[in-house]
Amino acid sequence: MSQETQKSTQAEKNAHMEKIVSLCKRRGFIFQSAELYGGLNGCWDYGPLGAELKRNLKDYWWRVNIQERDDIVGLDGSILTHQEVLKASGHVGGFSDPMVDCKACKARFRADNLDTMQCKEKPSCKPGEGPKCELTEPREFNLMFQTRMGASSDDNDPASIAYLRPETAQSIFVQYKNVVDSSRVKVPFGIAQIGKSFRNEINPRNYTFRSREFEQMEIEYFCRPEDGMRLTDEWLELRLRFYENIGIPREKLHILDVPDGERAFYSKKTYDIEYEFPFGIQELEGVAYRTDYDLGVHQKASGRPLEYFDEVTKEKFLPHVVEPSAGCDRTVLALLCEAFEEETVTDDKGKEEIRTVLRFHPRMAPVKCGIFPLLKNKPELVEKAKAVRDTLRPFMNVFYDEGGAIGRRYRRQDEIGTPYGVTIDFDTLGEGDGELKDTVTLRERDTMKQERIAIGDLLSFLLEKLR
Repeated sequence: MSQETQKSTQAEKNAHMEKIVSLCKRRGFIFQSAELYGGLNGCWDYGPLGAELKRNLKDYWWRVNIQERDDIVGLDGSILTHQEVLKASGHVGGFSDPMVDCKACKARFRADNLDTMQCKEKPSCKPGEGPKCELTEPREFNLMFQTRMGASSDDNDPASIAYLRPETAQSIFVQYKNVVDSSRVKVPFGIAQIGKSFRNEINPRNYTFRSREFEQMEIEYFCRPEDGMRLTDEWLELRLRFYENIGIPREKLHILDVPDGERAFYSKKTYDIEYEFPFGIQELEGVAYRTDYDLGVHQKASGRPLEYFDEVTKEKFLPHVVEPSAGCDRTVLALLCEAFEEETVTDDKGKEEIRTVLRFHPRMAPVKCGIFPLLKNKPELVEKAKAVRDTLRPFMNVFYDEGGAIGRRYRRQDEIGTPYGVTIDFDTLGEGDGELKDTVTLRERDTMKQERIAIGDLLSFLLEKLR
């Protein structure tokens, strides 16, 4: 591929990404945090539809990994983290990225990612390549957010220091013994957690992909040492299957077997699951075999025994850990990128138009079903439509809309990814064909095909599709 072709292709991808970002704001998926005051860089707020999409993802992840398994339990650890926890884990004094400053424009960049950055003064150049660029030598920049705890804490009192957690994993490791003692779990078993983490990124970028405040969906799976490598491969396959089940096809996923020298020093095996974003192939999740490093350092630092006792074999050993760790916000972004499409369609009058549609898997869609009375000035239709809405609403998120032509209402729901639309018309009332009384028109988002379905069958049909 020629350089010009590459530039043209990337320009198309950039334009595609800009359309997704625009839709996310226009339709209430994602907003810039504190936009009213100029924005808070690297932080994002999820609007009404974005909150539903993210909740659907987290609920499904929790159901698949905890509720439908006997060997994984849940945890919800605190965000504020004791400094001794992070000293033992190696984060205090060792959790940093190399940073360089440009003396000309005063911008700061990650020294190991300059190839993906733009010069502030001349965006066509990378940092250091612009005519005025003058970069400093790299230095380490601490990524953790530090705070002080206690109303009477002294700024000079080191005992008052705490941190916003940089990852969810450490609260799992320090509560591992309590979970073992209270839950009667037996190796192999896992502890799962969904929660916020915080990293003071030097260059937040690519929309919500790299943020300073983000959410993780993480499992620490404790096992015998001899099972670690096998379970790492098994978890890789399980996680690939998960992404397929939420609407991200396997052909869009890439597996990076992280080579020696690039893995964390304690890892014997790490896979990165990557997705083809418009801005490049980037990591969604890591599946890492962390050996017994984490429990080992906490056992040593705390002076408390963390060995597991096998009542059958009478062995005592420190479990090894396999960690599937997914980025919740990154997965939401992948769902949006995968679902977004613009297509040319022809209306009933033969006129062509562009249809914007989000092809979410039904279980991920923020709104599951749109409810439409054919005419808003016919009380019988409105009453029947609201009765259908009230029947479905306890079981799923639905949207009632009586404003505008029915075609425009369909398009509005297509744009937010609603998989099904239900129209209540005069046949529903039995005014046309008597055999169609108490049936509705069910429209499918992706094919735009319509069929009649009995109101009494509607709930079971939708629940089966949304499971």
